[in-house]
This record gives sequence, structure tokens and C-alpha cells, in this order.
Amino acid sequence: MGRADVEERVMGKRLYRSRSDRMIFGICGGLGKYFDVDSTLVRVIAALSLLLGLSGVLVYLILAVVIPLEPGDVAAP
Repeated sequence: MGRADVEERVMGKRLYRSRSDRMIFGICGGLGKYFDVDSTLVRVIAALSLLLGLSGVLVYLILAVVIPLEPGDVAAP
């Protein structure tokens, strides 16, 4: 059991911006990891929300500021 597993069990599940699964800020990769779904699905939903209105851009930028970056170094592929 690694340090991340122990921290998750002690502190609960935490939402982070992904360091390894990112296109811009790592929001979709982090949401995918948090909800245990494919990050591509999260990206498709985000793209659809952008097409339906520009409020998606504002929400994405707010999340990029509010959600902390995943601790540690970039994971090896």
C-alpha cells in the first residue's frame, strides 16, 4: 500500500487537477479520476457544455483556480 493509498483512506477522497492526464489545466483528467470514469467522457461533456453556452469557459477557469494540482511528480507512462 503506497503513501497515496494511506492518505486517501485517512483523509478521504480528494479532487485534484491531474498532472499526467491533462490537455490544458488537468481539470477533466482530475474529474475523471475522482469519479472513476474515462477522462475522454468528461472532456466530451465539457466540450458539449462549451457549445451550449460560454458559461462553460467561466466554470472551467474557476475550477482551474480553485482545484489544487495533484501532489507529487508527473507519473511515468
